[in-house]
Parts: sequence; C-alpha cells; structure tokens
Amino acid sequence: MNVKPKSVYIVPFLLSSLLLTGFKKSKQPLRKDARPNIIVILADDMGFSDAGCYGGEIHTPNLDFLAANGIRYTQFYNTSRCCPTRASLLTGLYNQQAGIGKMTEAEDEPGYQGHISTNAVTLAEVLKTAGYQTAMSGKWHVSNTVGQKTPAEQMAWLNHHQTFGDFSPIAQYPTSRGFDKFFGTIWGVVDFFDPFSLVSGTTPITAVPDHYYHTDAINDTAVAYIKGYAETEKPFFLYVAHNAPHWPLMALPEDIAKYKDTYKAGWEAIRTARYNKMVKMGLVDQATTPLPKRWNQDQTWAQNPDTAWDAMAMAVHAAMIDRMDQGIGRIMEALKATGQLDNTLILFLSDNGASPENCANYGPGFDRPDETRDGRKIVYATKKQAMPGPQTTYASIGQTWANVANTPYQYWKAESYEGGIHTPLIAYWPKGITTNKGGFSDHAGHVMDFMSTFTALAHAQYPQVYHGHKIPATTGMSLLPSFKNKKTTGHDQLFNEHFGARYARSGNWKLVSLSNDTTWQLFNLAADKTETNNLAAQYPEKVQQLQTLWYQWAQTHQVFPKPGSRKQ
Repeated sequence: MNVKPKSVYIVPFLLSSLLLTGFKKSKQPLRKDARPNIIVILADDMGFSDAGCYGGEIHTPNLDFLAANGIRYTQFYNTSRCCPTRASLLTGLYNQQAGIGKMTEAEDEPGYQGHISTNAVTLAEVLKTAGYQTAMSGKWHVSNTVGQKTPAEQMAWLNHHQTFGDFSPIAQYPTSRGFDKFFGTIWGVVDFFDPFSLVSGTTPITAVPDHYYHTDAINDTAVAYIKGYAETEKPFFLYVAHNAPHWPLMALPEDIAKYKDTYKAGWEAIRTARYNKMVKMGLVDQATTPLPKRWNQDQTWAQNPDTAWDAMAMAVHAAMIDRMDQGIGRIMEALKATGQLDNTLILFLSDNGASPENCANYGPGFDRPDETRDGRKIVYATKKQAMPGPQTTYASIGQTWANVANTPYQYWKAESYEGGIHTPLIAYWPKGITTNKGGFSDHAGHVMDFMSTFTALAHAQYPQVYHGHKIPATTGMSLLPSFKNKKTTGHDQLFNEHFGARYARSGNWKLVSLSNDTTWQLFNLAADKTETNNLAAQYPEKVQQLQTLWYQWAQTHQVFPKPGSRKQ
C-alpha cells in the first residue's frame, strides 16, 4: 500500500513527541498483573569502558543512575559481533544454533542461514504466549539482506533515489517473529540522519522529517510505546536496539561540542585515566586485571600527525553515546511518570567490543551510499581528509581508539579475546533486585541467558516445538539468582566462533585464538583477566582438554559444517 512518507513516519516519531509534550502528571497503570515489564537496551559497538559507570569519561548520567541503583556485571559475554549477538540474545541459543554463524548472507548450512531460523524461537514469541505485549525499536539485523540486480540499482536504493520494496523477506521481519510493533532498520549500517532500510511494521519509510536523528527516533519511539502500554492491563517486553555508536561516526553538533577538547589528551592519557577510575571504583583489581601494553604503543600521541582528526573521531563516538544516554533518560522518565518504573526490569549492554574497523576503506557499496538523498557526495575519509561527524563523511575510530574504548581488555569486535566478547551489563529493577545495589556481580553470564531469565519472570514455557518446528533446548541460564542475596557462579563453560576467531572457557581457564592465527593461547582468568600471560607451553594437557571441549561444542552446535566445506 502506498502512503505519503510523513504519514507513515508520524506513527512512531511524531506521536511520541505529542505524548512527551502532552503528558502533564503522573498516573498509575491500569494493570494489576504483578509480573514485571522487561526492557532490553542494546548499544552497538560500544566499548567496555565507555560509559561513566564502567570507567569512562563520557557523560552518561542515566546509565550511571541505573548502575548506582542496580547491578554491574563484571563477567558478562556476547558473541563478538552485531548480528550473531542479536541472534543469541533473541533466541537463548548460541548464534550458530539460531542460524547466524557469520553475517546475514544466506548460505548452504544450518548454522549459516543468515537469519533467525524457524528452528529457533525469539523472546517476543515466547513472551507473547504468556500474555506479554511486545514491541521493538531500533536495529534488527537478523534477516537476509536483499540486494538489487546491478550495482547501479543498489546504489540508487542506498541513496534513497529509488525504491525496490522489501529489505528482507517479510517472514523474517520483527513483526513476523513475535513483535506486535516495530520501528527501525532491517539492515545493519545506517546514515544516522537518513537511515536506509527504515520501516514502520513492514512498511518502508521513504522520507524522514528535517532534523531527524536516528538515535532520538529509536528512544522516542520507545517512550511512545511505554506511554501507550500504561493504558493497558498486560505487562510488556520492549527491545530497544540502538545503532549507536556503530560507524559511520555521525552526531549532532551540540553533542560533539561537549567533547571537542576531551580527546586531545591522546590515547595513553585517556586509557590510563579510565583504568585508574575502574580500579578506584572497585570494578577491576590491579592484581588480577593488569593493564596490558597499549595497542600500537610505538606510535605516541605526540608523534601522531593526525591528532586533530583522531581527537575529533573519538569526540563523535562519545557524542553518539551521550545522545543515546539522553534518550535512555527519557525512557526512564516515561516509566516514572506512568508509575511503571519500580516494576520494570531494565537491562543495558553492548553487542560486542568497540570496533577496530576503518570503514572508510570499505568505500561505497552493499549497505553504504555514495551520496545523500539531496545529492551531496559522501567522503570516505581514507586519508582523514574530512572531519568525522556530519552526514557527508564515513569514518570510524579505528584500532587504537578501539583499544582505549575496551580498556582494560585486549583486542576488539569480532575477536574472541575479552576485548571482543566482554560486555558491560547493567541490571536495574527496584522491586526485584535485592542484592548489593550499586555494586558488582561476578556471575558469569551470556546474552543467551535472557531467554531463561525472562521465561521465569513471565511464567512462560520455553517450547520444544513451535509452529511445527523442533526447537533446541536453550543453552542459557537464568540471571534471577544473581538478583537475590545468593552466591551464584553462572556458566562454568562458554564457547565462541566467528570467522575463525574462537575460544573455549572452562572455569577460569580460557583457550583462545585470533581470527587470523589458529594458534591456541591459554590463560588463567582467575589471575590474568586481561590475557597477558600465555600458559599454553606450560600446561599442554589443559590446552588439549579445552581444545577437545571446543571441538565437541562446535560439532554439536552447528558451527560445523561450514559453508562450502563438508569435511570439517
């Protein structure tokens, strides 16, 4: 059905604005259901130490409030990249079991379908069976990406100069996988001022208002949903999946201005300040979490010929997180104003570590435009010839700042070292969290744990069969014991594989290898959480034990066979 662009967009965005300005006083929700509302807020490529409550200098007062009145987890894990983590989070399975072993291309093996499999159920599908209302705003990125026949047609589509219909098969859209409402992008990468693959439900949004900024739209849509649900009798599940601070680095000038001088101090100064703050607040112990050597430490800030550009890149990264936090504040205000805050579980986390990518080197193509809707050319700043921040520049923070963002851990997004897989997680629920509010939990958790946690809260039944499809047992564990005055250890074993990067963890022993190096390294996380002392030569029997565990896991969780290779 063809509709005027702005009439499509008025539903999620302008309605939320009207609700925000028109709501004058607090009122209690109608429902008597004692089960909590559940909100998951997911950041994209945010570093472990970016938020203030995890050691960063970025202004995040709302995340800091959630942390000060909730729990910060110190051993919580993702699957090292955007769409695999989303698949695991949504299904309670390892991502290969859910069908997304790599990215969103459809390939020829069960673990590599490039979309959430019909042999998996989503959080929304399960919670709906228990009477929950379900909604999502933000980044989906767990469905097959549909491309056009020619590069010219693809670019015209990306540039908003032509429309070609659905961005993925409709059967894979959020509203086909349990969500009653959805506003956001189907694909991954976006122009924050004019995003590609933006839809309301299943209807493409073909134009956005002036002064649109995607992070605001995601948060304000969530606010509108919350205020609407306050008028109903059922609890809700809301998934707020941000694109920020994923590249391209694009932020509003007033937010960038807050950080225009912050990062002129340079990589070493910022990293050291973050680490010292983490030690002071008790988040890390210097004895077991030493600060490793900085990545590319031979290049000092003083010797860097691009300090102005690099300082601005990190300033924009910070501004994107700052803006996200501002919207999280509006979400909390909406919950408070409607009397729902005390009985709402809010979980905030990142999908992986900060990204080392130089996105300018990718150039235009696939999901990256070469000009704006109004015809302005986009600069891919391969030589740092254009400052990051505006809509017309594609840039990213790169390896050295990613190393800083992931302080104190090594490596980054896509790797299985702690810098890639170790996520900050904040849990906030005034009515339900009774232990150590404002403190830390060393419970070893994983994004797949949300399924077990939420089904327990909702009194829902995780199915063995759904719509005629056999569903694997969830590999997650409930986080609820960690909310109470109980000593919980969480997962004894965890695993990962992504484009060759892999790890096996058993207790505090971790075996890990890089994506470009199949050599296993062994670490004792009890004494060396930052993976600085490789013990593989000293404990060959432990290497063999963990390697065997990894291969057993890989064979039973659809890591193998990989596409194009039946022999592995």
